[in-house]
Amino acid sequence: MFNRVILVGRLVADPEVRYTPDGIPVASFRLAVDRPTRRGMEKQTDFIRIVTFRRLAEFAQSYLTKGRLVLVEGRLQVNNYTDRMGQRRTSVDVIAFNVQFMDKKPEGIAPTVPPVVSGYPTPLESDIIPEQDMPIDDSVLEELPPFDEEEEAGKEFPF
Repeated sequence: MFNRVILVGRLVADPEVRYTPDGIPVASFRLAVDRPTRRGMEKQTDFIRIVTFRRLAEFAQSYLTKGRLVLVEGRLQVNNYTDRMGQRRTSVDVIAFNVQFMDKKPEGIAPTVPPVVSGYPTPLESDIIPEQDMPIDDSVLEELPPFDEEEEAGKEFPF
């Protein structure tokens, strides 16, 4: 079986970082990705939730900001859960193992959090810790806010 996703898009908002009970950082953010369309058709955009762990989550927190153009490599993961109203829901996330900038660094923008080690390299697939490629524990997913497609459909994102 092969499960690999490569996306290029812009961050809709700054990443949200949470920590597991074991202290592992988990960052999540949404990526606005344009769908290919035929000439004359209206542009369509998908908003895809990206989840990163450990060092890549720290990288996301320190360097990713709203509007940055990034390339994300990862795998798809489908999660089923019950919302607060008792409805069964399904969400599709990309569990990222690589994030690269596709635009130039904005001038005058400093990292939001100083890195533990100065000058993080772009994480490589070889940097993945084995546990990072395991399915997400349900307790971690419950901490992340559910993605509400209806709520997001009416919002505009100026980049």
